[in-house]
Amino acid sequence: MISWKRGLEWLTGGQPRWRRPLLLALVLCAAVLLWLTFWVGTCGFYGCPSTSQIQAFRPSEGSQVLDRRGTRIGRLTYVRRINVPLAQVPRHVRAAFIATEDRRFYYHGGVDWRSAGRAALRNLSALSFREGFSTITMQVVRNAFLPHLSGERSLRRKLIELELARRLEANLTKQQILETYLNVIYLGNGTYGIEAASRDLFGKSVGRLSLAEAATLAGLAKGPSVYAPRRHPERAIARRNLVLSLMVREGYATYAGATRAQSEPLRLAPAEWRPPQDRSYALDPVRAAVDSVLGDASATAGDLIVHTTLDAPAQRAAERAVQIQAAAIQGRAARPRSARADVEGAVVALDPRTGAIRALVGGRRSVQRGFNRALDARRQPGSAFKPFVYAAALSAGYTPASVVDDSPVAVEDQGHIWRPENFGGVYGGPLTLRRALMRSANAATVRLSQAVGEKRVVAQARRSGIRSRMEAVPSLALGALEVTPLELVAAYAPFANGGLGVQPYLITRIETGDGSVLWRSPTSQPERVLGAAEAFQITSMLRSVVDDGTGRVVREMGVRGPVAGKTGTTNDGTDVWFIGYTPTLVAGVWFGYDSPRPIGPNASGGRLAAPAWAMFYLNGWRERSPVGAWSPPNDLVERRIDAYNGDLANEWCPVTQREWFKPGTEPTTLCRDHDAPMLDRLEDFGRKLGKVLKGILEEL
Repeated sequence: MISWKRGLEWLTGGQPRWRRPLLLALVLCAAVLLWLTFWVGTCGFYGCPSTSQIQAFRPSEGSQVLDRRGTRIGRLTYVRRINVPLAQVPRHVRAAFIATEDRRFYYHGGVDWRSAGRAALRNLSALSFREGFSTITMQVVRNAFLPHLSGERSLRRKLIELELARRLEANLTKQQILETYLNVIYLGNGTYGIEAASRDLFGKSVGRLSLAEAATLAGLAKGPSVYAPRRHPERAIARRNLVLSLMVREGYATYAGATRAQSEPLRLAPAEWRPPQDRSYALDPVRAAVDSVLGDASATAGDLIVHTTLDAPAQRAAERAVQIQAAAIQGRAARPRSARADVEGAVVALDPRTGAIRALVGGRRSVQRGFNRALDARRQPGSAFKPFVYAAALSAGYTPASVVDDSPVAVEDQGHIWRPENFGGVYGGPLTLRRALMRSANAATVRLSQAVGEKRVVAQARRSGIRSRMEAVPSLALGALEVTPLELVAAYAPFANGGLGVQPYLITRIETGDGSVLWRSPTSQPERVLGAAEAFQITSMLRSVVDDGTGRVVREMGVRGPVAGKTGTTNDGTDVWFIGYTPTLVAGVWFGYDSPRPIGPNASGGRLAAPAWAMFYLNGWRERSPVGAWSPPNDLVERRIDAYNGDLANEWCPVTQREWFKPGTEPTTLCRDHDAPMLDRLEDFGRKLGKVLKGILEEL
């Protein structure tokens, strides 16, 4: 016997010369073998799934997006799959797939070596790859754990499949493997799993499938596009009948039953079944927020459950309101025949107490990753900006009863003489602040802004939530700036909640499929941006806009309860707005063209935007105002005034207004503009004269 030392000397000796290359070749082969063993044992660069990952795997249905009450409103990713537990899959459906795809499924350990040997011999005899030997377990491996290698046909991939198949069989029961397979397999037309495919082809759940229908589904596994029943019905029937014969061979069906099933015509659902398309303007911001807070972890976290602040009925109603009203505006809008652009719209609704977004609509039609006008469109708010002028005035010591002149005005604005006109050219003369805002009087508002100071107006709007660029110029009073619908709506929230600024937010928490919390919305302390007294006063004034002013169409359409708001219309009717709010909701509606141009003659926020707001509110909002909401602060004093001149009302004032004042600012002068009618005055004069004469006579 040659010792190992002699063998080494023989290999490394100087003679003959072929010994050293042989040694190098052996070392190289050993290295390759070790590398291949390592590669297969660790599943390549991607790594093998752990035991816990194998046991916890669940086919993706797309991360769920839930509204504030837990109702599903969409998915972050669109997957046509509905997972179904094996207990709900009839025996004949399971049998059809086993007989067709892996008849020895219950007898092998993940790899059917008998079938593998047979396939290898046939491929060698044909000198080509003609027959595979994938088991159901190996198909689960390929579809669930190796999707990144799906396009690769190599020995390396096959070896990794074999290793993972062994691991699956060691960690899962046969029933668990079969359940995963039936939910993960692709069956054509974009459907994954038997439940989605059953609904797509037959319009019913898998639990109601007949033997013939089960065989049709099982036949699709080999070639979903080749045997697609809608495109190739003859092929689908032939494949179905083959599956039925295989079921008879394996003892899963009787000959008589299979014969009856083979004679059945192919009955398909009249239309392709499709789950909800998950097309909502609210979903793109959710996707962006999830990516922002989770970062790279969002790609590896699996299916998520995203809890949002959205209100599903409100979201649907907002989308419907935009579609209906935009179409109505489109129908009567004056536009050149060459213009093909559509009137667009947007809605933002949020809880004024917290900033939680309840509805978000960025256009007439939702396009994934499209332009979201609710968040990104920057448009002039027009008269919808005026409440910030009046809020600044109230903070500066004015009252709702203060009088401002509403007559034609000319001011210097950025080197030019600017003459703002009232809508329709109608002026009101001296008006109280309440009536000036109620009538949306331009001239009065410009005078008030100049008296208060444009810088003070800018500061108030900035504190309230307007983040866009503002210049302290006279035209700012009428909304000569550009804002997004979201920031304008959020800036109205302090009016509704007693003067506290809010930060809009959309997501409350993000969870994994098992309920583990990955992220939770941080809590923040609200900041006071407007005095409670001023917030109550401006809300009271904006309630008059809805009750008797430019926003009264809201009442005409049937909205009841406490509602305040303001219309907005820009020059030439290019943009129309209505921002309305209650104690539980503040919502803004905008309509216009993406490329700004007049919507049509006499376009106004009251005529075009306010109806959509009312439609949304009536159909989509169920949280009514709590008892005592918008009650006046205790430190305000109440007076009844003449609605036109702001003085204390006497018994002959034709229109009076109940008003609240900060102590020391209430009027003290009794109205002198209104007196008793002539007859009453003559009677009163007679009574007084009679008393005087009677006194004189008594003295005599």
